[in-house]
Amino acid sequence: MFQVQLGTLNGTGVIRPGSGTITPPGLLQVLRSILEKEGPRSLFRGLGPNLVGVAPSRAIYFAAYKKSKETFNGVFVPNSGAVHMSSAGFAAFVTNSLMNPVWMVKTRMQLEKKARGEKKTNALQCARYVYNTEGMRGFYRGLTASYAGISETMICFLIYETLKKRLNEARFTSPNSETDKRASDFLGLMMAAAFAKGCASCIAYPHEVIRTRLREEGSKYQYFFQTARLVAVEEGYAAFYRGLIPQLIRQIPNTAIVLSTYELIIHLMGDSSQ
Repeated sequence: MFQVQLGTLNGTGVIRPGSGTITPPGLLQVLRSILEKEGPRSLFRGLGPNLVGVAPSRAIYFAAYKKSKETFNGVFVPNSGAVHMSSAGFAAFVTNSLMNPVWMVKTRMQLEKKARGEKKTNALQCARYVYNTEGMRGFYRGLTASYAGISETMICFLIYETLKKRLNEARFTSPNSETDKRASDFLGLMMAAAFAKGCASCIAYPHEVIRTRLREEGSKYQYFFQTARLVAVEEGYAAFYRGLIPQLIRQIPNTAIVLSTYELIIHLMGDSSQ
């Protein structure tokens, strides 16, 4: 919620009294403003679409990643960096294309400005409003920025798969190596995922700011490059990294848990199939 608010036009700065200059707000300023004006419940706006969308999006992503990896292994050198990047890019493309309407509704709900005590719009009402005012195209606002964000996924999986390979090599070459994976092995994978996501997010974060701006209702932002140019000219290049800290706080543990859980499930399914 903090990351979305920090990335919007309305959250880009606060006017210093008497100075006329704009200072970018910090995480605590945004938190205080949300709590004072809208109440604690507003921190959970967009949770419904998030819960509805996260399971199918993960299922689509990992299914597409696994299948495309099998295909690209026959095209490139098996299990090479090109295979990991291509598979991650294809899986992200499919997932973004199918799930963008859900994330659009979630972001629009998080950007909704309601005073404390006012009735908030639920996910169905928000979706109906988007359809009535913008049509089906409205659900795909920010999709071009999501496609640009595919680079983040590709970088993340390239780093993760490389570290995973090194960890497996170290496990088998150690004097006390065992064929079965231990809890420490999954902890190592969790750390590898956290490091990979942290690096990828820092490199590719600007697309998050652009995507959020594109999803703002009634904003002047219409297209990906037009939005990027406006942000750079009006606010400076530092604006592309506004909201990065809450994004890292959210995404690093999220990715670490998801990828280590995925590896655990694959490991258990492999054991049960033997």
